[in-house]
Order: sequence, then C-alpha cells, then structure tokens
Amino acid sequence: MPKSPPCVSPWSLLLLASLVALVVQSVLSSSSSSSSSSAYQRSTADGKRSGFMERTLVLLDVNTRSAIRVLNDNFLSLQLDPSTIRDGWLDFLSSRRLVTMARGLSPAFLRFGGKRTDFLQFNNQKNPTKFRGPGPDYYLKNYEDDIVRSDIALDKQKGCKLANHPDIMLELQREKAASTQLVLLKEQLSNIYSNMTITARSLDKLYNFADCAGLHLILGLNALHRNPDNSWNTSTTLSLLKYGAGKKYNISWELGNEPNAYRSMVGRSVNSTQLARDYTKLRTLLQSVRYYQKAQLLGPNAGRPRKNALLLLDGFMKNAGSVVDAVTWQHYYMDGRVKKAEDFLKSRLMDTLREQITKVTKVVNTYTPGKKVWLGGLGPAWAGGINNLSDTYAAGFLWMNTLGMAALQGIDVVLRHSFFDYGYTHLVDQHFNPLPDYWFSLVFKRLVGPRVLAVRVAGLQRKPQPGRVIRDKLRIYAHCTSYDNHNYVRGSITIYIINLHRSRKKIKLAGTLRNKTVHQYLLQPYGADGLRAKQIQLNGEKLSMVDNDTFPELKPKTLRAGRTIAMPPMTIGFYVIKNINAYACRR
Repeated sequence: MPKSPPCVSPWSLLLLASLVALVVQSVLSSSSSSSSSSAYQRSTADGKRSGFMERTLVLLDVNTRSAIRVLNDNFLSLQLDPSTIRDGWLDFLSSRRLVTMARGLSPAFLRFGGKRTDFLQFNNQKNPTKFRGPGPDYYLKNYEDDIVRSDIALDKQKGCKLANHPDIMLELQREKAASTQLVLLKEQLSNIYSNMTITARSLDKLYNFADCAGLHLILGLNALHRNPDNSWNTSTTLSLLKYGAGKKYNISWELGNEPNAYRSMVGRSVNSTQLARDYTKLRTLLQSVRYYQKAQLLGPNAGRPRKNALLLLDGFMKNAGSVVDAVTWQHYYMDGRVKKAEDFLKSRLMDTLREQITKVTKVVNTYTPGKKVWLGGLGPAWAGGINNLSDTYAAGFLWMNTLGMAALQGIDVVLRHSFFDYGYTHLVDQHFNPLPDYWFSLVFKRLVGPRVLAVRVAGLQRKPQPGRVIRDKLRIYAHCTSYDNHNYVRGSITIYIINLHRSRKKIKLAGTLRNKTVHQYLLQPYGADGLRAKQIQLNGEKLSMVDNDTFPELKPKTLRAGRTIAMPPMTIGFYVIKNINAYACRR
C-alpha cells in the first residue's frame, strides 16, 4: 500500500518560500555584479562580508494563528526578603520613589518570603508610636525617634501613605543596614539564624506598600514553629489571620521556604507526609476565617529540583496536591564564587532552567495534571548574589532568558528575588535607583503580554564541527504585545532577542512578518564598564528616573518595512511588529 505524502503546514511552506526567495535574490545579485562568485569570499574594505549570504543571517517567522500558552497577567512578579525587618528598610517602604518604581511593574504579586520566613513570629502588639506625641521635626540625633515621627505623620494621611524621606535620614539608614548586613551574612555562613518578630505595625507598612503599588501580597508563614510531636504550631498564625481579616487585607498565603533544606538549617526535618498535613491544616484554618475562605494557598516552595527536593515534592503532591492553588519551587543559577561577567552569558548555564522545569512539571502532572506551576523564587545567584556582577547589565541575560524560557515551558508566574533589600540580586539599589534588571523588567512589562507565540527560525549556518555540541546563542521569544500598552493596537506582536554572540547578528523577518513596520527597543550598557555597567541605555539614550513620580519616556526607534534587524554583540532587544493584525493576538 503506497504511503501518503507527509502533511506540511502552510506556515512551514511560507517560511521555506521566503528562504528560497532570499537565496535566489542573493545568487542573482552576486551573478549580476562585476565580481565573480569567489569575490564573496573576500572581505570588503572595512573588513566585513557584504550581502545577505553572510553567516550572521537568520530568518525569523512567528505563528500568528494561535497562542501556545496563555500566562497569568502577573507573570513577572516580585519578592521582598524578610531581612528588611532586621535591617530597617521595611520602615522606608513608604518612600514615594520606591512605590513609584514598584507600581511601574504592576500588576504583579509581591511575595514576602525567603530563608528567614521560617524564623518569623507575628506579634499583634499595640503600636507604641501612637502614644509618643508628634515631637519636633525630623532632624534629630535619635534615629529611632525619626522613624516614630515619620510613622505618626503617615498615620494622618488617608489612602496611600507616602513619604519623602530626608537625605540625612536615608544616610543613617544605609549605615544601619550596612552593619546589620554583616550580622545577616554571619548567620548565613554559620547556618544559625535568630528569630524575628513581625508586628502588626510592620504588616501595616508592608501591605500599604503592596496596595499603593498595585501589587498582590503573598505572605510566607513560619513552618518551623513546631509542637513537641513535630506537628505545625498554628497559634501565631491564627492571630495573624484574624488581624489581617479585621483590616481586610487581601493576602495569599504559603507555608515555609525550601522545606527540603530544614535538616541542614536547624538539624530537624519535616518530611513530605508531615508537610502535606500542615498544608491541609492551613487550608482548614483559612476556611475558618471568613475573609480568607477563598484565599490562594501556594506551596510547597521546594528548592532546586535535586534528589531531596524532588522526593519531597513527589510526596507532597501525592498527599496534598489538591490543597494548593499553585505549585511553587525555586531556582538560582550560581553561587558567590563566580568572578567574570561572561559567566552570565553561558548558554549551558541558561539551559539548566529548562531541565529543572521538566523535572518539576513531570512530578506535578503525575498527580495533578494541569495544575499551575510557579517559579516561586528566582535570582541570578544565591547567598545574596555577587557584588558588581549580579547587579549589572551582565545579569540581564539570565533574567530575560528566564522569562522567555519559563513562558515557553508554561510556568505561570515568575517571582524575582528581589525587588529591594540587602545583597546584590535586587532590582533597585539602596539609593532608590533602578539597576539594569529593573529597566529590563519595566520594558518587558510595557511590551510583553501573557499570550506566548511559537517562533520559527531558519538561517544560513556554518557547518557544525563533528562531535561538537552546538548551543543556541541567539535566543528569540515572541508574545502578543501587552493589551495595557495603548501605543499599539490589538494584534501587534512583541519579539525579544538575546544575542549572546561576540559578533553582530542580522535577522530578517519572513513569512507573516515580512515587510512590516517595526519599533525597536534596544537595551545596551551605558558607559565604559561594558557588561559590568549598572546603568543602561535605550536606543542610545540613558535611562534614569525623571523625578520621584515620573519614569523616562521609552522611545522606540522605527525600522522601515522590510529592513533587516541588526543585533549588536552581547545585547538584548525588544521589537514590536505593528499593525500585523495577528489572529492569536486580537482576541
């Protein structure tokens, strides 16, 4: 019986036709020139090879008929570490500038959690500041009294409580935070952590920040508060729930942080069966408080999916997979021993995320197919990051690739550690200035929507060497353009490209993208520091806040229809294809 011919999609034929047309055009142009075909092998006067046949050419098309994934509207979300209670920065979350920058990344979740989650105790004590009186102005020798007077002034405001803290007050806080960070680092290195108290006043400040910035708060509860029989002690949790409900704080909840690491942290373990019982108990507790009966519960917030973490996740999903609304886990790429900016550009390092996602989703789908999976803690490096590396332009390659790869693999939400606190993995520094990863995140939020599209790439590639592993150093992702961006009509597409090569790459839009007007948002390091730069430029213009309330205008560069996109070496760019009227992006 004769075999039927293989089915070829119109999209594939269109891309193939574009490739053939481009090759024919190249051949004809070279034959009509005065030089022979061998002239193509010679370099031009400026040392570059000319024509479309140069080896940097890539053909790019996108399937505009249907989306392969639809993500949470809060896909790019944030994390704040509980260490802000210890180092004092929690008292400055009312900063107008800090709230403005957080609002720029909304809508998003704000997870208040981290390694010190399991050492937090809630204390619903009355706030002593209410009985201290107004006192004189800010400029006092007693720093703590300054905080008290600032709180009293904020209490008099209605709605969002925002402050413009004096420079002298911020300078004193930076000094305090620097000394506290040494204590925090010592705890981390010794693996001996002290307990912390989150008061009702602290929760008020935290919720005020999240609410004013348009963020939905996720609060981590202490899972190491145990009874003698190793069951979870809920005494302080019930007090916290009642306080939050009385204030009508809209909060989602999780229990613990990396429970697979408890033995190494405190010398005692909580196995998956016990953790499942604890989560079931927490769900019952939430249902007993009327205001939180329908609140989201997330977990188990396991660590990187190695042997112990996978065993815990497997047991948890078997016994309590239906209890949680989304499954959470964490991923950090490297430790503090990294010394070179180029390490952040290694494709092998980037690909570890895909492998980890595959492991986690396999376990989740075994017990609860279709359950949403969140990357509940993500950073370029653990242990607080690496100074002058994980807070520079170089770290942006890992961050942008994480967003693209996670979206493509179906991760519903990515929570970035951290928006603002100690260490070197944050988006905003202690002078309240945005770092490169903040600007990458802002452009992503402005341009990239939750609908993920399939990308098809073809090119005239150099013949691979026998036995050599070829890894993709030109990473291309596509989404429908964000519907919240009113500069573009529905049906537009946003493509973001990560060029890890040390040479320029040319990208020709083909198929459905052919001959369309493109808006370019090319992000490059600003200044002489190159990959180690802590400032960034958009299409040649330095990005910086105009004032405490105003972002700079993100001006695109218009590329005429049919023009080839030229990606400079080791850069990241966003490209909006206007007026393409993509069917997948119109609905």
